[in-house]
Amino acid sequence: MELSEAMRTTGTCRYFSDKPVEDEVFYRAFDDARFGPQGGNRQPVRWVVVRDDTKKKQLADLYLPYWEAYYGAVVEGSKKVGAIPKTVESANYFAHHLAEVPALVVVCAEMEGLHPTDHELGRLSVVGGASIYPSVQNLTLALRQQGVATALTTLLCASENEVRQLLGIPDEYITAAHIAVGYPRDGFPRKLSRSPVEEIAFLDSFDNRMFA
Repeated sequence: MELSEAMRTTGTCRYFSDKPVEDEVFYRAFDDARFGPQGGNRQPVRWVVVRDDTKKKQLADLYLPYWEAYYGAVVEGSKKVGAIPKTVESANYFAHHLAEVPALVVVCAEMEGLHPTDHELGRLSVVGGASIYPSVQNLTLALRQQGVATALTTLLCASENEVRQLLGIPDEYITAAHIAVGYPRDGFPRKLSRSPVEEIAFLDSFDNRMFA
């Protein structure tokens, strides 16, 4: 698959078929994902693939309260979202059927392999993710190339201690994301809705659009 097509059609899938994702598909995807850039080539990312029905159900049970709180805020209007109602409802379906997804990949990262340079700025620290999320994106693209869909979520990271205990994750590793993985029930999107380049790229100054 041409790279641009893969990037433009790797949307968030919320409706999966029940077809299992084969080991060899995962192997090829992880083999590509490991080349994601990270600070100092310290390679902090580890993946835990969860297929066991009982463990998936436990993860889904941990996930649902966080989603219900978010969904409730959206419904009552206290949480503003840019998504159209159809998207919110599909996310609600996803949350209530998470345990049925063929596989859940828990993204772990070794804390000593991260180098956040923004933790003293008095705002949310995000720089440490630069050694994690490029590999995550590589994984989603590598799976897309093989006809496998994904949905990336970080809600469950709030239950890191419970997830760590459930999956035997060592204390020196954090959970950075959870990825639902499976073959799409309804195919892949033909067109994703995104802001145009003219609105997101600037030259030399934030008030100077690069492309008119």
